Formats: sequence, C-alpha cells, structure tokens
Amino acid sequence: MIDAILTWAEHYEHILLWLGVLSLLLCILSILALPFLAALIPEDYFAEPTRHRTPLRRYHPLVYMTIKVIKNIIGWLLIIAGILMLVLPGQGLLTILMGLVLSDFPGKFALERRIAGSAKIMSGINWLRGRAGRPPLQAPAATAD
Repeated sequence: MIDAILTWAEHYEHILLWLGVLSLLLCILSILALPFLAALIPEDYFAEPTRHRTPLRRYHPLVYMTIKVIKNIIGWLLIIAGILMLVLPGQGLLTILMGLVLSDFPGKFALERRIAGSAKIMSGINWLRGRAGRPPLQAPAATAD
C-alpha cells in the first residue's frame, strides 16, 4: 500500500510541487489581502437585517458594471482559494467569507450572516480589523430558522 502511494507521488511529483507552490502563494495572498478587505467592511454590515446598498450605483452604468464584474471575479477567486485552503495551509473560512462579501449571488446575505454568526469567525475578522485600526464589527442578530 505504501509502495503504491510512493509510486503515485513519484509519478505526479510535478503536480504535487505545483500544488505546494499554489498553497504557499494562496497563504501569502490571504495574509496580505484579508486585513485590507476586513477593514473595508462597514461596522454594521452583518448586524443590519437588510442588505447594504452599494454606493457604486452613482457611477455611469458602464463604470458600475465594470467594477461589479471585477469585484465578482476577485470575490469568486477568494472563494475558490478559501475552499482550497480548507485542505491546504491558510485561512480558509475567513477567505471564503471575504470572497462572499465581494461577490453577488442570490441568498448571499443570509449565507454571510450565518458564517459571520460563528464566534470564531467574528473574532478572527475583528482581530484583523483591530490590526488595521478599525472598530470591531457588530455581530449579526440571532435569526429564527
């Protein structure tokens, strides 16, 4: 059994090397990006029962759509990176939450509030915000499911 695993690892050594490099890059990217993204979230983002409206709508529709597309691409890349970081080194759940905050899809706000309702996640976000000199986020109010 171990011989088969070692043979497989030798056969796919280049893939394993690239996975290791990708893991390291994702870890470094999350360490650099998460404090910045966490500092941008409004204090009451999760506490409000309704979704915040974006101030981007005041721009020309072409500019608004371009920013929205770029924001969604970055958000989905963070979600994918966060999912990978669940099994690779990195801050998986925090990265997923930051990707969710940036992306747009139906049911997003309820999912964000559910994830942010975790005391561990909220303390992690608030730790990042504290390092950026920002006040802590208000926790989401408990909802009846």
